[in-house]
Amino acid sequence: MRRLLKKLITPPLMWLAALIMFTEEVLWDALKNIMAAIGRLPVIRGIEARIAKLPPYGAAAVFLIPGCLLLPVKISALWLIANGHAMLGAELIVLAKLIGTALVARIFTLTRDQLMTLSWFAWIYNTIMRWRATLYGWVEAHDAWHRLQAMRARFKAWVARWKPGRIGQRLRAIQRRRRRTVFR
Repeated sequence: MRRLLKKLITPPLMWLAALIMFTEEVLWDALKNIMAAIGRLPVIRGIEARIAKLPPYGAAAVFLIPGCLLLPVKISALWLIANGHAMLGAELIVLAKLIGTALVARIFTLTRDQLMTLSWFAWIYNTIMRWRATLYGWVEAHDAWHRLQAMRARFKAWVARWKPGRIGQRLRAIQRRRRRTVFR
C-alpha cells in the first residue's frame, strides 16, 4: 500500500517542484539582470559597493533582510485573501515574490564569495544544487519533457520565420516572382 501511494504521489509532486524551480530560475535570471541595470545608478552603486565588501556574517545578514522584510507583506496578503480580497492578496503575494527574488538575486550576486566561506551556507547551497540537479535529471528523463522541447524548437523556428527582416525578405521574393511572371 505504501509503495503504491508513493508511486501515485511522487510524480505529480516532482512535476510541481520542477515547475516551481523552473519558474524561480527564469525569474532569478531575468530579475538579476534588471537589478544589475538598476545597480548602475550612482546611489545604488555606492550601496552595492558597501554590500560587496561586507564580511561573511554581514553578507549573510544582508542576504536574509529581503525575506524578513517581505514576510509581513505576505502575511498581510494571506489576511486579505482570508477576508474576501482574493485577487488583491494574490497580486500582493506575486509582487512580494518578484521583489524578494530580485533583491535576493542581486544580493547573492554581490556576496556569493563571502557567503560560500560560511560552511553552513555552503552546505545548504550545495544541497539545494544537488536536489536541483536530481530534479532536472528526473524531468529531462521523461517523454513529456522531450515533447515539450520539440514543441519549443518548432515554435522558435516559426517565430524566426516571422521576424521583421525575414518578412521583408519574403515580401521582396514574392514581388520578384510576380514581376518575372508578368514579363513572360
